[in-house]
Amino acid sequence: MSGGTAAGPTNRLAGAAMLGSLLLAAALAGLAIGDVPTSLPDLWRGAISGEGPGALTLRVIRGPRVASAAGVGALLGLSGAVLQSLLRNPLAAPDLLGFNAGAGLAVVAGIAFGLALPAPLLASAGGLAAALLMAALAHRPGHAISTPTLILVGLGTGFFAGAIGAFLLLTLPNAEAAEAQRWLTGSLAARNWAHVGQVWLTGGALALLLALQVPALKLLDLGDDLASGLGLRVQRARWGLVGTAVLLSAAAVAVAGPVPFVALMAAPLGIAMTGARAPGSRLFAAAGAGALILVLSDLAARAAIPGLQLPVGVTTGLLGAPYLLWRLSREMEKGKL
Repeated sequence: MSGGTAAGPTNRLAGAAMLGSLLLAAALAGLAIGDVPTSLPDLWRGAISGEGPGALTLRVIRGPRVASAAGVGALLGLSGAVLQSLLRNPLAAPDLLGFNAGAGLAVVAGIAFGLALPAPLLASAGGLAAALLMAALAHRPGHAISTPTLILVGLGTGFFAGAIGAFLLLTLPNAEAAEAQRWLTGSLAARNWAHVGQVWLTGGALALLLALQVPALKLLDLGDDLASGLGLRVQRARWGLVGTAVLLSAAAVAVAGPVPFVALMAAPLGIAMTGARAPGSRLFAAAGAGALILVLSDLAARAAIPGLQLPVGVTTGLLGAPYLLWRLSREMEKGKL
């Protein structure tokens, strides 16, 4: 028995190490591979000396883009993990619930109406507004809100926000409209160190806020009745966690646009790789998996077709759409949809 007991933590530690190693390898590949390849020795010399092609790659060409991809992916992974844990449904994600679309619409509206407000503030306001609208539409007095109802209402909210965003694009000049459309697809093109600072500083503050809420998430895993019996204010805790999840996704959207499916896939992949069970460990695994997915997706978007750089949202869509169909079929087989 003691050997079996020890094997669990050992396997989880090995899984976490594997996830970290894959993320490091993906980041190095993202730095090295591109229209002008840079060797790993050149990257090392550039990091040490600050000179040469390696330094230029790290400072300007691909360093900020890879760092932005890792930060955005981690935030989306955390957001999806929180929502999937709260709603106990692997289909719960900020893009399927309409939060990302609301955040994206707010940023496009800011551009269209000339609002001189920071993109993170606009995205946060749009994401929270979408969450409130979804909750209001799904609410039925005297009835509990089922997760499938939330997802369906969230999809409708997202489509509505997308339609308004498409209309607003028509009011923009052609060049601005094309750039906004690319951003709405999900893009990491032309990211710089200001974007890196934005996503990592904002994300770090939100991750600390989420860490303070992990005990509440742990109690909610036991069920609402038991959590309430242990002294947790269940509804207050739920709304706090939902708000944090929305802000995490909004911080990601502000930098990369509403990148689809990363939040949906990150937690299941991270948990499968690491065997994480505790809420804190699941969140950590989801953040790492989200970063891995987006770094690899951005590499594919840049390098899969020579001479053509796709928006990263195209590659995550190609990955995520089959996964979503498979997950839907699994949930229907279980009778949950």
